[in-house]
Amino acid sequence: FTLLFSYPISYICSFHFLILFYNMQLDSIPANAFQGITKENLYMKIIKNGFKEIQSHAFNGTKLDKLILKDNRFLRNIHDNAFLGASGPTVLDVSSTALRTLPRHGLRHLKVLIARSAPYLKTLPPLESLIDLEVAQITYPSLCCAFHTWRRKHREKVVLALSPNLRRLCDGNYEITDTSGENLTDLYDINLQYPDLQLSLCPGPFQCSPEPDAFNPCEDMLGFSVLRSITWLITVFSVAGNVAVLAILITRHKKLSVSCFLMCNLAFADLCMGLYLLLIAAMDYHSRKEYYNHATDWQTGPGCAMAGFLTVFASELSVYTLTVITLERWHTITNAMHVDRRLRLRHVVAMMAGGWGFALLAALLPVLGISSYSKVSICLPMDIESLASQVYVVTILLLNITAFFVVCYGYVGIYLSVRNPNLATRHGDTKIAKRMAVLIFTDFLCMAPISFFAISAALRVPLITVSHSKILLVLFYPINSLCNPFLYTIFTRAFRKDVYLLLSRCSCSPTEFHRAKDAAAHAVPTEGRKSSPGKPRSLRFYAFHIKMQGCFLSKGAGTT
Repeated sequence: FTLLFSYPISYICSFHFLILFYNMQLDSIPANAFQGITKENLYMKIIKNGFKEIQSHAFNGTKLDKLILKDNRFLRNIHDNAFLGASGPTVLDVSSTALRTLPRHGLRHLKVLIARSAPYLKTLPPLESLIDLEVAQITYPSLCCAFHTWRRKHREKVVLALSPNLRRLCDGNYEITDTSGENLTDLYDINLQYPDLQLSLCPGPFQCSPEPDAFNPCEDMLGFSVLRSITWLITVFSVAGNVAVLAILITRHKKLSVSCFLMCNLAFADLCMGLYLLLIAAMDYHSRKEYYNHATDWQTGPGCAMAGFLTVFASELSVYTLTVITLERWHTITNAMHVDRRLRLRHVVAMMAGGWGFALLAALLPVLGISSYSKVSICLPMDIESLASQVYVVTILLLNITAFFVVCYGYVGIYLSVRNPNLATRHGDTKIAKRMAVLIFTDFLCMAPISFFAISAALRVPLITVSHSKILLVLFYPINSLCNPFLYTIFTRAFRKDVYLLLSRCSCSPTEFHRAKDAAAHAVPTEGRKSSPGKPRSLRFYAFHIKMQGCFLSKGAGTT
């Protein structure tokens, strides 16, 4: 009875049934703690104690049938050799403990594993050590994916190893000479003689709960291999484009203008979206083909929370900034003859402060429990279990749709304002319409599919699976962050001018400086000069608006 005297034990049937509970003063269960109790099968129930560890050889000399360790909330570690020298157990219950993993040895004959409400048990020992397991009730569905995947691969491995000998059996040649396979321990088993029976060398029937659901299927993060390449391509262009825009706009030696300030905000928001895609792509690469081993740590850890925060913040700030840019352009064009009505930088700063506050609040709510970023592997707030979460998701989507219609309405207003035949030719009208169409079309591509399927899912009428939603994530969701730096900044003459001047400042040659300065001067035409037809068309939409302002002001001065 080694060490049993220190345990207040209740027992019946000659120690066949042992209960140990409410011993809060215990720090650990040492080696050989139960040696010599009985030579018969033992049902051991050790619950609601204070020990933190079960040491090596703790169950040495016992024949364990069932071992119940649930509700030991301080239990963090079971030594890998805790079951060495013991027979069994066949049933192990570690529910409501702080265990981080199971022992690597001594569980080969385990048939039932119960680990409910064990939030720290996110990884499993090598599954070869659990080959006889038939029932698993665990906390996270990703661990069920690990079981199912391993058992499928094991079955395929066994069948491939047996296939040459099975062919000989089918041909009537019962003399088996190749027995070198790792798993071929008994090739004359009854299962081989009677092929209707299941191969005994393969694991038997298996039940695992919770099963992977629609939100957590047994697949890699991005699901489809082709999406990996597309994701990396979009990520590189998005991050590089927005970093270039921010670098040029911040280093320019000019007074900060309203347009430059708005473009900086837009580039920063789109850069955050690019960083989100970078996190997703990097984690997908790290966990490829075995995401189930990383799913719980990723989705419940800080990485997924950071990725989710970045994408919601970036999405809302980008949508808000695009709306402000549209309204500012519309206001500037329609009030071109009223200089005193123009928006000043302080006005726009106040407007963008409100946008930053809204974007931060929208991104923080899932962290605070309104919806959740841990529902799916791509860290979007898809949790709509509570009414508050459902209202949050639907509200965000409706606000984004409203912003899209505001942008459309603003660009239509701009087009109608500059369509005056005294100010622009029909060719000019067509160019303006094309530029507006490009901007609106990219917004539509980004917003329409995402909003449609997201609202249907938020109303509990999902039209696509999470696996298919990853296609939307890669192909449509980041369209704005990819296109905005090029459509609004990089493809403009003013941006090329800033690039020329920046390169000239990096040069030590005065001749090159003046040459770059002349090139910059020719990059943006003067008000009365038309672009030569031989040059490629520019997407410098905002410069055209400034040109229209000059036309309005000139006409106003002429009439007075």
